[in-house]
Amino acid sequence: MRRKIGLIFVPLFLLGCAMVSSQIAGGKIVLRSETPAKEGYAGPQKCAECHQAIYNDYRATAHPYKLRPAEEARLVGLPLPDGYTWDDVSYVIGGRRWKSRYVGTDGYIITMTGKNRDVKGKNQFNLATGEWVDYHPGEKKPYNCGKCHTSGYSEEGHQDGLEGIIGTWAFPGVSCEECHGPGKAHAAAPAKTNIKKDTSSAACGKCHIRGDKDKIPASKGFIRHHEQYNELLASPHRDMQCVDCHDPHKPLRTAIIADCASCHSDIAAQYKGSKMERVGKTCEDCHMPMATKSAVSTAKWQGDVRTHLFRINSDPNAKMFTDDGKWAKGYLTLEFSCLKCHLDRDTAWAAQYAKRAHVIGK
Repeated sequence: MRRKIGLIFVPLFLLGCAMVSSQIAGGKIVLRSETPAKEGYAGPQKCAECHQAIYNDYRATAHPYKLRPAEEARLVGLPLPDGYTWDDVSYVIGGRRWKSRYVGTDGYIITMTGKNRDVKGKNQFNLATGEWVDYHPGEKKPYNCGKCHTSGYSEEGHQDGLEGIIGTWAFPGVSCEECHGPGKAHAAAPAKTNIKKDTSSAACGKCHIRGDKDKIPASKGFIRHHEQYNELLASPHRDMQCVDCHDPHKPLRTAIIADCASCHSDIAAQYKGSKMERVGKTCEDCHMPMATKSAVSTAKWQGDVRTHLFRINSDPNAKMFTDDGKWAKGYLTLEFSCLKCHLDRDTAWAAQYAKRAHVIGK
């Protein structure tokens, strides 16, 4: 039987730093997740002294919450795996948008639950559904995700001396200095020459990738996780940079700085007044559907992350995944672009209309 929990989720940045402090320096309260653990780093709150607006935007994204100390995660209302108290948890993985997993005080990801911790699984909490599901149930699973979930990561050593944590970092979570480099010197004497600004898609691709950049891993009928870089390189937009469309400092709802019409004004003009536009469909609905799954799928062709493949193959017999289901082929098929809404139709029907979708009904 699945266990459901109602969750009132209060974003950490709304609670205020005073509620999640772990130390006080010179009368100023500092989050432990923002306190440098390595030489050369300044910390996000130091960045905020000059870049307050950007810092506020950054705190509203999912990046700071990729990994955070238990004492900070506790205050946002996340539930715990069955059989555990907050004293049993060192860090929480995620818990901002899709899911949360928990690292024990030995540094290993919690995979055994229940009153006596003799139940395998039910260790991942999905925020969208309030359900506990299995993640590597019963395995002794080290936390080896620091490369993409922390800032200033090194493969050497064990953070906090915890055996199960592979590597060390300057900060848990993805902070300013993960993208801009160690900023202590810049904070002391700000100059363009002593801070990094890399606007390439490859910079984002350090983390928004899985495996070989020229392949797109898939599983159970969806693209896996957050592989937007793999997808971008397989798409018609391969020569564009992520920052051409996204402000990386802002949360998703406000991050788009250029919409599709910015480049595709001719198609936007065709689309205006069409039947699809009149019923409220946007470019993203068809060209960036939820073909990727991070935590949950709500329907057969509806995951929880938008794809960045863009190109639709209108052949009714096209297959989006390889026969073994392990790889996406680099384009969208009519199932994800059309049938996720037209549930009572098939690809043969969709193929009749797909190429005319921008002008139908005009």
